[in-house]
Amino acid sequence: MSYDIVFHSLATVAYLLLSLLIWRPLLGAQGPMLSAGTSRWLLAAVLIVHGVAVHMAMLHENSLRLSWSVGLSLTIWLGMIVFWLENLISDIDGLKLLLLPIAGFICLLAALFPGHDSLVIPVADAYFQVHLLISIGAYSLIAIAAIHAFLMTLLDRYLHQPVQARAERSVFARALEEQPPLLVQEKILFRLIWIGFVLLTLSIITGVAVSMRLTGVMLPFDHKTVFTMMSWVVFGLLLLGRALRGWRGRFALRWTLVGFALLMIAYTGTRFIFDVMLHKGGA
Repeated sequence: MSYDIVFHSLATVAYLLLSLLIWRPLLGAQGPMLSAGTSRWLLAAVLIVHGVAVHMAMLHENSLRLSWSVGLSLTIWLGMIVFWLENLISDIDGLKLLLLPIAGFICLLAALFPGHDSLVIPVADAYFQVHLLISIGAYSLIAIAAIHAFLMTLLDRYLHQPVQARAERSVFARALEEQPPLLVQEKILFRLIWIGFVLLTLSIITGVAVSMRLTGVMLPFDHKTVFTMMSWVVFGLLLLGRALRGWRGRFALRWTLVGFALLMIAYTGTRFIFDVMLHKGGA
């Protein structure tokens, strides 16, 4: 068993145990509750274990290995770091009720499906190394923004339902009631989009530099370039509309998901299109 599987397994157990501790009051269990400070530092320790697992799974000598499970693990790890930092300045403890079980499930997937047949990318070239790391960071943060937008959509729909007596509400409904106000979550969402947009812009700039260095072409006209630029335009317009017109609410959530879908097609759909569809078409 490789060390990344061991550390992903440890992170799984730690996330789920921490989830159980913070879900106990909603489940009606008796006993002492974790204080906010204790919970925060326990989560920091879990994030260190999770970070070691991601490092061991992805980074190898002169190469970087990517698989769908490790990519998900990296994404949720970065998301949990953003949450941890945001929680230092805002009272968003309620998000842990949803984020911790999700993080535990994704770590479990990474442990069960480590991806030994994953894509191996040589990173001997320093310029390509920088471009790759920025691109992964941009994709991960925008994916986190999309997940956050989806959770906000669930909360928005729940708040528009008729009010039920507490005894009649499901555990999941009670968890939604513990979430931070939508206005607070919206600020976090746009902060994530801003950071992701900046990284996506840097990814495009460094991609141009790498392409010029390796092929002499500024921007290759392929599916990845087209869908990445479309995603960049969507997020750019969304941020501009937010600043000038105050775009928010369901409109902003919807376009966040559209921008992420375009970026997902660029990063994952491209390989399918070239390796499967175009290959068969040319056969």
